[in-house]
Amino acid sequence: MLTREFSPQHRELASEVVRFTRRSAKRYKRSRTSWGDLFVDAYSWALGIGVSLTVAASFVLALRNEIAQRASTANSIIRAQWLVLPEAVLWTSVTFAVLLVIGNLARKLGPMTVNGAESTWWLTLPVDRRPMVLPPFARKVALTAAGSGVIYLPFSMVTAVDRAPMEHVFASLTFGAAGAIAVAMAGIQQLALLGPRLGKAIATAALLTCSVLPAMPSSPWPAALVGVAAVALFAVVAPRAGHVKGDELVRGGAVAGHAGASLFMMDSNEVLRALGGNRRRVDGGRAASFYAQPARGPLWALIRADVVAFLRLNPPLTPPILWLAACNAILLVEGGLPEFAQLAVIVIAGCATASGLGSVARKTALVPELDALLPLHPALVRTSRTLMPCLAMAAWMAVLSGLLVLLGAANPWLIGVGALAGVGMGAGTLRAATRTPPDWTAPPVETPFGPVPRAQLGSLMRGLDVTVLAMVPLLLALYLGYVPASLVIIQAVLSAGIFLVVVLTRPKRI
Repeated sequence: MLTREFSPQHRELASEVVRFTRRSAKRYKRSRTSWGDLFVDAYSWALGIGVSLTVAASFVLALRNEIAQRASTANSIIRAQWLVLPEAVLWTSVTFAVLLVIGNLARKLGPMTVNGAESTWWLTLPVDRRPMVLPPFARKVALTAAGSGVIYLPFSMVTAVDRAPMEHVFASLTFGAAGAIAVAMAGIQQLALLGPRLGKAIATAALLTCSVLPAMPSSPWPAALVGVAAVALFAVVAPRAGHVKGDELVRGGAVAGHAGASLFMMDSNEVLRALGGNRRRVDGGRAASFYAQPARGPLWALIRADVVAFLRLNPPLTPPILWLAACNAILLVEGGLPEFAQLAVIVIAGCATASGLGSVARKTALVPELDALLPLHPALVRTSRTLMPCLAMAAWMAVLSGLLVLLGAANPWLIGVGALAGVGMGAGTLRAATRTPPDWTAPPVETPFGPVPRAQLGSLMRGLDVTVLAMVPLLLALYLGYVPASLVIIQAVLSAGIFLVVVLTRPKRI
């Protein structure tokens, strides 16, 4: 058996292997591209990014002025607030949630990884792995810190209109360093320096502390403190980067490669499969009693199998609960946010929750030939696939609508409208899972933002379109502040129509 040596000679050998691989890859890429293609690509990207940044800056400034001039509750879908949430608590919670997302993504994607070719020819060498995995890890930390700081700047400008320009800069630097800490903590968990539960607890506590510091930008000390902590954590991880297990490096590289290729190909289903494929917890206890019941015909057997699969895949309860909390917190914030912002958060929460409940449909959509072998009409098969997402989304929307009724957003009929809307939103999960791959033979459309792949965007929006459409009557009721009787009928007809269209439409295959 080969053993790795950590002497300076072997470390230099590993560095030479890495440099040789990088030079060969760059030489190969240069041989397949021309200066003209590079100039056109650079011009298109620069033009698109410039226009997008201009539009984004205009939107941020307009939203900033809207929030600065808002009345206490004049522009809220809740006419009389009986509970007020301080703004600082809400924005700190949002900052903490974003840091948790960064940390979880970093843990799923590595953060120290090797791709398929590197795992074949690097990991088999009996040399120190640190020169192989440390430079990419350092780049990830630096890019995460820079990206987090840039993204937090407009967030700070919108949520804290009374800050001076330098205070916004200090807050952005603090959040950027906090993003680097999230990636470094993911590296510590990957190295198994702490136990799984202890590592998660310490990482959560550290990120919670970091989420409070951007709210105190009056001096540069919070930014300096978080920056020193980020450097210290990186100094802990860097010397031990070569001790990451080979299977962990390969796992992270496979997930990162799968997710990156899916993003490049604009396939959101594959992105979700890549990020959710490493979940190992499967619970059979939830479905044991239901599975033990005798089947009464092929349709009932298929429905039972889909229900059991839905329960065994163990859909996490934390994200739907957090989205419920976000929808209510955005309504209770002190001073009141603009009405369109509150409705937008509800739409985003509904779409995100519906997407998380479509794991069974996405897995079965990988091999549609198996559904064709069932002794059932294809519409009945798709009905069985849609049953559990529709019931789950109807329950989630009923809970959300009930909370909104308690807050005074509308009369109790809103609960029925929400439950009916959940049926249409659940049907949208099947439509999204069975979307066709993007057609890359269709040429892009030239716009002021640069070339836009219209056909590919149309494929990407499949499923999301009916999910948003099913929420329109609910959003209208929230905007009006009451639920007319006709709106209940419209919601029922719309949800039933969406459900029938989804189950009766045969998915197209390229």
